[in-house]
Amino acid sequence: MYEITAPVTSGTGTGTATGNGTVIAESATARGRRARLALRGLQVLLALFYAFASALPKLIAHPSAAEVFNEMGWGSAGMYSIGVLELAGAVALLIPVLSSVAAVSLGALMVGAFITQITVFGGENAATPLILILPLALIAWARRRDAAELPRLVGVRS
Repeated sequence: MYEITAPVTSGTGTGTATGNGTVIAESATARGRRARLALRGLQVLLALFYAFASALPKLIAHPSAAEVFNEMGWGSAGMYSIGVLELAGAVALLIPVLSSVAAVSLGALMVGAFITQITVFGGENAATPLILILPLALIAWARRRDAAELPRLVGVRS
């Protein structure tokens, strides 16, 4: 970590004054650390949502989930399949090297959910998947460099 110092010119400057008349400004790494923590918090929040609020009802065949999938004509096979995909995405959001791929995959799942909401249910809850796409897109973009490590980790040579 490094520090940036600047001469104190007024009493309104930010930072901590040292004995020699300089101010130690907030370092770029501290700002980056806060951004990484906020992004990680968003990943955890979305992972919890997908695991417990979305996948779990499907995987335990909660009556509300079963009713929706029967109405769509997908039955229990479709319900369990979507539940497994959402749970896998939730777990992968928490693994740094997989988080970008998971966010893209869950985003694609949300596009399908949006289309299903529009075509089958008349757009009743169509805003929910669209709202979820925004933080997923942020995670996918912010963690894109981590995904670049995937080919090396699985042994793919370029």
